[in-house]
Amino acid sequence: MVRAALIAALLLTPATAFAQQAATSDQAQASTGQPPKRVRNVTLTGDQKCPESTAEEVVVCGRDDEPYRIPKALRDDKPIPAQNQSWVNRAATMDQVGRVAGGIPDTCSPVGTGGQSGCSILWNQQYQADRRARRAEVTPPAADGE
Repeated sequence: MVRAALIAALLLTPATAFAQQAATSDQAQASTGQPPKRVRNVTLTGDQKCPESTAEEVVVCGRDDEPYRIPKALRDDKPIPAQNQSWVNRAATMDQVGRVAGGIPDTCSPVGTGGQSGCSILWNQQYQADRRARRAEVTPPAADGE
């Protein structure tokens, strides 16, 4: 019985001493009226815990659940202007314009021998784009799980 009490006393002594030391250092800092020497900002992700503050340092923690995501305020859903697109996209657009103007088959052009063969393809593409636009108007965008 005495042995258990002695072990318990030895185990509790460092913890109480540390708590007293931390309390006295906080009181000493408060009594001087001086600001802490260092303020550290920490961004936490996942299950991380905020580190403890000390008498000389204040730790300010903030949580970031999506660290690699562009903030909503900076996202741009508008089409990219032609001058900001890559040369590959510009060349593909010029190629398509040239195909339609020349009446090449599958282009839905009134000019040339095979231009009318692409009209059904064009109508189907327009129908699909219209359906996607209507579906986007009806269903609100997903909150954070986009």
